[in-house]
Parts: sequence; structure tokens; C-alpha cells
Amino acid sequence: MSASLKNKSVIVTGASKGIGKGIARVFAAHGAKVLLVARTATEGEAAAAELRAAGGTAAFCPADVATRAGVELMAATAVSLHGGIDVLCANAGAFPALKLAEMTEEAWDGIFATNVKSMFLSIQACLPHLKQSTAPRVVVTSSITGPITGFPGWSHYGATKAAQLGFIRTAAIELARDRITINAVLPGNILTEALVGLGPAYIEATAACIPLGKLGSVEDIGHAAAFLASAEAGYITGQTLVVDGGQILPESPAALTA
Repeated sequence: MSASLKNKSVIVTGASKGIGKGIARVFAAHGAKVLLVARTATEGEAAAAELRAAGGTAAFCPADVATRAGVELMAATAVSLHGGIDVLCANAGAFPALKLAEMTEEAWDGIFATNVKSMFLSIQACLPHLKQSTAPRVVVTSSITGPITGFPGWSHYGATKAAQLGFIRTAAIELARDRITINAVLPGNILTEALVGLGPAYIEATAACIPLGKLGSVEDIGHAAAFLASAEAGYITGQTLVVDGGQILPESPAALTA
């Protein structure tokens, strides 16, 4: 798999930390030329410098991918630095907690802009360049929350993640005529800065519900994304890959001790 990713031009949005940074790290380790994209310049530059220090090829582009100007800058930067675009990892997202009774229109619109509009705009901006690639790939970061599971406070987040899957199924048909595959990774609970912020009690209780007994790492999602971008996954499109340590499998907590 690593051989097919070597020297590929890869964009990862939302890459300054968390899952996005993990995805970027895995692609860089496989020899890809990675453009990290995020709104926060200090974190993004530091993440790119970290990948370069580890021997990877990485650059940073400060951009808001929920805007047309931001995605156009992103695509132009990738082409200028790396000669084209082979892989887009549409990972940018947020998951603020807000119960339904207190949710505002602004909160609803904001999460859809960050999680769904940014995906659409990023793909559209990269499309002309992906068409020029010999093995074009789009990988979307969705979630088990929304498409499969639910959790109080994340109804708006879950709705965006389900929307992403509805999008890729039709997009896969449209993009296939240009040999572009599009698939989604559905992470379970991954140990990111955001989850650490929820506290040790949350992490311990969540790990107890996962058959493998632990939260996933950001690299676990990176490896899944890298597979979907590889030559070996060239005949897979419009599909979803759950990476959750088996979290969605038990019928009840009792299943883990039966």
C-alpha cells in the first residue's frame, strides 16, 4: 500500500490537530506529499513542521474550507507546491455539544457549514485537478454518531455525519465517470484532544463499552484513510468503513461480560 501512495499529492482538511493530524501523519509516513489545511495558523504550521522533522514532505495552508475563497486557496496551493491533487481527505469538522431544547438556528447552521458545506466545497474545488490524476481519491471523515448511533447533545452533529453519507452515495456515481472514488471512514471514540477534554470519567466509561477495551488512536483512522486512498482500494467507491474497536456491536453492556 505504501508504494502506491508515495509521491501522491494529498490534501487533509482540519489537519492541525486530532484525527486530521493523524491522517496527515500516516500519509506522510507512506511518502505522500501532504498539504495540511486548517484555520489556525500556529497549530497548522507546527503540525506540518512536526511531519517534516519526522522525514515527511508536508506544508500548511491557512484556510477556512467552509468558504469558497478558502477552498480555492487550498486547491491552488496544493497544485503550486505539489504539482496537482491526487487525494482529498475531507476531514474538517467540529462536534460542539448542545441539547435539542437549547439549540439555536445559528448553532444548527454553523455545524452544517463546518461539517457538510466544507466537504462539498472542498471536493468541488479539487475536482478539476482530481480529474487529471491517474488514481484520484476522496476520503470523507464521517462518524458512527448519526449514521449508526446517537448521544444526547449531538443531534445536530449526528445529522451532519449522516448527511455526509447520503452525499457520497450519489457523488460516487457522478465521480465514477472520471475514475474518482469517494468513500467514508466512520470513527468511533478516538483519543483526540477534544475527547481528553471530556475528562477521564468519560474516557473510562466509554472504553468499558468497547469490545477491544480501549479508545482508538488518530493513526487508526489515518491507516483506514490511507487504505481507501491506495491502489488496493481502487475498486471501492461509495462505501463506509467503521473504525470503532467493535463499539457498535454489543446489544447491551451485558454482552461484554456474558
